[in-house]
Amino acid sequence: MTEVENREARDVVKDAADLYWLVFLLTGRSDVSIDVAADTVLLQDNANPFFASWMRSWARRIAIAKALTRIREELKESARRTKSARIKKSAVAPGNWSLAADTNKARIEEALLAMDVFPRAAVLLSIFEGVRVADAATLLDEDVLLVRKAVAIGLREFTAKLATNARPLIPRFPRALAWAQSIR
Repeated sequence: MTEVENREARDVVKDAADLYWLVFLLTGRSDVSIDVAADTVLLQDNANPFFASWMRSWARRIAIAKALTRIREELKESARRTKSARIKKSAVAPGNWSLAADTNKARIEEALLAMDVFPRAAVLLSIFEGVRVADAATLLDEDVLLVRKAVAIGLREFTAKLATNARPLIPRFPRALAWAQSIR
């Protein structure tokens, strides 16, 4: 195997692992995650070499759409609960909060999976994946206001699980918190 082939093989494995984790966080189900990640990677693998880079860039979008389709009923039920939930008027998190020094991928996963599926999906799409709220609403088949409410609820739950009173988290995340506070 050439160096280029080795690099491409490593990239495929990394892409598959990333897709698996994203789908697992969206669905909370490893069986669905394996299926969706494998199907998506196979789509990339069978693509015409001319379209390979295009397919790689769309792989996450394809995986997200497949994952959300597989849990559509759970999302609808969770969206109904989110609609009736009340948002507290207090701040999302103290201004001086930060992640604990021992925060790792497993703790982030645990905090996200502890959330109800609709707010979790709204946070993952809007904050972690950077999907516009209008597009997230389309993917989640709900209105924009409900997605914003779900993000606010989800961020509140996420930060409550992971926050400590020390220093700000990472440069992008405080803006997300400010955004969530502004949608009350």
